[in-house]
Amino acid sequence: MTSTAPEARQGQDAGEPHGEESASWQQRLRRFGHSPRSGIGLRERLVPTYTRPGAQLWAVLGISPPTAERLVRWSAWGGPLLVALVAGVLRFWNLGSPHALIFDETYYAKDSWALVNQGYEGDWPKDIDKLILEDPSKVAIPVDPGYVVHPPVGKWIIGFGEQLFGFTPFGWRFMVAVLGTLSVLMLCRIGRRLFRSTFLGCLAGTLLAVDGLHFVMSRTALLDLVLMFFVLAAFGALLIDRDWSRRRLAAALPVDDEGVLRPDAEVAERLRLGLRPWRIVAGLMLGLAFATKWNGLYILAAFGLMTVLWDVGARRTAGARRPYRAVLRRDLLPAFVSTVPVALVTYVVSWTGWIVTGKGYYRNWAATDGRGGHWTWLPDWLRSLWHYEYQVYEFHVNLTSGHTYQSNPWSWIVLGRPVSYFWEEQPGCSPSGSGKCAREVLAIGTPLLWWAACFALAYVLWRWFFRRDWRAGAIVCGVAAGWLPWFFYQERTIFLFYAVVFVPFLCLAVTMMIGAMLGPGARAASDPPGTGPVEAVPAGDDPAMERRRTLGAIGAGVLVLLIIWNFVYFWPIYTGAPIPNGSWRDRMWLDTWI
Repeated sequence: MTSTAPEARQGQDAGEPHGEESASWQQRLRRFGHSPRSGIGLRERLVPTYTRPGAQLWAVLGISPPTAERLVRWSAWGGPLLVALVAGVLRFWNLGSPHALIFDETYYAKDSWALVNQGYEGDWPKDIDKLILEDPSKVAIPVDPGYVVHPPVGKWIIGFGEQLFGFTPFGWRFMVAVLGTLSVLMLCRIGRRLFRSTFLGCLAGTLLAVDGLHFVMSRTALLDLVLMFFVLAAFGALLIDRDWSRRRLAAALPVDDEGVLRPDAEVAERLRLGLRPWRIVAGLMLGLAFATKWNGLYILAAFGLMTVLWDVGARRTAGARRPYRAVLRRDLLPAFVSTVPVALVTYVVSWTGWIVTGKGYYRNWAATDGRGGHWTWLPDWLRSLWHYEYQVYEFHVNLTSGHTYQSNPWSWIVLGRPVSYFWEEQPGCSPSGSGKCAREVLAIGTPLLWWAACFALAYVLWRWFFRRDWRAGAIVCGVAAGWLPWFFYQERTIFLFYAVVFVPFLCLAVTMMIGAMLGPGARAASDPPGTGPVEAVPAGDDPAMERRRTLGAIGAGVLVLLIIWNFVYFWPIYTGAPIPNGSWRDRMWLDTWI
């Protein structure tokens, strides 16, 4: 068996309890399930080890220890790559179908084509879609600028696929499918680092691979999947930075005569961590997210707060008596500089095509009649861009016109109102040629996965509050940053597919819950606490634990298999495959899905 449970011993940010006040705190929380840690060394709390399959598993399989070691090393990348390969095959299969501009592809496919060919979006005729699908070579790109309400990065990415494969459905969906596949690979690696388990990391990626909303968005030329990709990349970069900074702290702390790492208040409070390149990468990714859709700004703020709190936890664990003051003096300014300015510069650079061509919408606004008031000392292009952004903001906050598929964010988590991207009814679906068949592309998550995520979110919230588990807090932060801001705009016309930005974090939540179902592993007898890898429980050493893990594995396996079956069952309405009307109705589990 494989040790998989994401136990709190794998590096909580909260330091060890100190004095009577902390003891009292633990006594108050114990009734809610808080259990104090014991026997965990400082080194493992700062730099936790990865779980490994137990020796019993390799013995049963007849694999020698050297070969087993090579397999463990290979699986760290081999497992995620295999999951990503399966996800890629699913996403690229028949990618050009439906041969149509589905839902908002009618905007983004055309804007992307104009952007990569002339540097700015054009004002397309309203009846041009049919000609594009029939013969795109006959379609002239409009020279007049078009009014667009989203930044350009997502459209540049979509347009790159069009440059490679033409102004066709496959072309404008290609790069989105690439990013959808890569996001599965990233989540495998992120989950592995977060839970210190290759198995759990690959499980998280598998859940993302079979989520219906992520799948549909990976096959549609919309901006939200691109936004999700950059948000997930930023989260992964911050996780790497977290490990890097904690290793640096561990390396600076003193070691006693027995080789045990000891906390040191002076080191923990005074050590400067220097240049942190992965934070700069995170700033770049968050800037690209913001330059795809504006809600990336909320995620920038949330992730910035999260990484600073991680630094507080690291310095507290290393022995700092005043960790907040230490972070304020040593880490806060570098954290700000490496994320916020980098993100803002990235955003402005993303408008380069609009700036240098001089023909985009509102591009010459500031040069007309000296507009700009007291800010005329700024470059014309910058004042024009600011005016454009203000007009776009006014559009977004006042977008309240009704839409058939709009939904309130309260209903997203239970899939209250999905969005139909494509619908077509065809004759001759039965073998006899009678009856009608339906073709639909419905942007809806895999129901059993999302409904399980409702329980998983409750579990990670409990674990964050009462077990002080930083990983649960990170998952909650990812969900909250992508979901909660929409509650401030409940009067605005918004849709369920906006939720794709936090789908990876839902998968991490379900993975964490499944890890708890599987139960904790035990260390090898030769490994003192805090020094060695986690091993599986040897057979016969603890029958109760073995029985508990067996039951947990059965329950977890059934849940995962049901989720995969649910994805397969809904496959026709994710891909627009023709099915009899009766079969289509069988898949409309709720009236609000029609």
